[in-house]
Amino acid sequence: MLNNVDVSRKDWDSFETSWDFLTHPLVLAAYVPDLNGGHKATIAEAYLKWKQKCNDRFLQLKANEEELNRIFIDIYGLQDELTPEVADKDVTVHRIFDTKDDVPESMQGSNYVRTKRDEIVSLLSYAVGCMFGRYSLDEPGQAYAGGEWDDSKYSTFIPDHDNCIPITDEEYLEDDIVGLFVIWMKKVYGPENLEENLDFIAEALGNKGNTSREVIRNYFLKDFIKDHIKTYQKRPIYWLFDSGKQNGFKALIYLHRYTPDTIGNLRVDYLHKMQRVYESEIGRMQDMIDHSTNAREVAAATKRKEKLQKQLKECRDYDEMIAHLALSRIELDLDDGVKVNYEKIQTASDGKKYSVLAKI
Repeated sequence: MLNNVDVSRKDWDSFETSWDFLTHPLVLAAYVPDLNGGHKATIAEAYLKWKQKCNDRFLQLKANEEELNRIFIDIYGLQDELTPEVADKDVTVHRIFDTKDDVPESMQGSNYVRTKRDEIVSLLSYAVGCMFGRYSLDEPGQAYAGGEWDDSKYSTFIPDHDNCIPITDEEYLEDDIVGLFVIWMKKVYGPENLEENLDFIAEALGNKGNTSREVIRNYFLKDFIKDHIKTYQKRPIYWLFDSGKQNGFKALIYLHRYTPDTIGNLRVDYLHKMQRVYESEIGRMQDMIDHSTNAREVAAATKRKEKLQKQLKECRDYDEMIAHLALSRIELDLDDGVKVNYEKIQTASDGKKYSVLAKI
């Protein structure tokens, strides 16, 4: 009989919040050995493999616990008072279902039910960790969580060089989060099944969008930080600089790679770049309005121009706040914890606070 503690530990260690987390299970399942030396699985195949492993683990632990119950019932002669059966909802390892509607009544109320969306959300979180260098596709466990940076840990996928990953509502920048994610997906699951894999992820996420990339973009834009804050119990390690409801500017940084120059670099290299992008796009829309004879095209350009103007104004207002913090060159102490540092990074040297990060 497998040791129950060992079964439970393996379940817990498959999540990145475990101290002993090594790599994401859907990444582990991405390689399929065969007679030709192995091949890359699709993410659908990796998901089914992981789902079956979780189900087997669940059934094993349930059987073990019921066997232990039988032993103790026999020892103490409690056959007339107790039964050995363990309810499914009381088995304390995770079990995966494709949707919430697939969860059987026997599992209702369990804290260990997960869905396909939960697994994909955790995969995206791991991917972001690789983008920042927290994790590496070349070695297990945390590759970087402070201290001396070691380039030799990364060869399959190279982390973002400046600890700033922009999230835009349209495809403006090559190095935005969706662009980096597509590169990461090619490295993990191979380029040959990229579109199929992106479609699987988009279907699991269920966000709005006409293409899989749009769905994934909308997830990062609207839901990623909420899921991250929930996973890390309001102590996030990836911080979102957020200009406001117009989505004019959004960018993630990794707390453990923060330096006093981070905000200044973010402002000059990304915030100012987005302002120039909006100015250019506004000019392009105006040119279309002035010269197009297609009424529908003019209406679409007018609507988009108005949206871009709101985003540009939001960026300019945000820039005024960011400037104070950039000039302050704020020092953080990781030993103070996330909550203290989250306030500190938003407080200028004159003591005035500027709300530039997503609320937690």
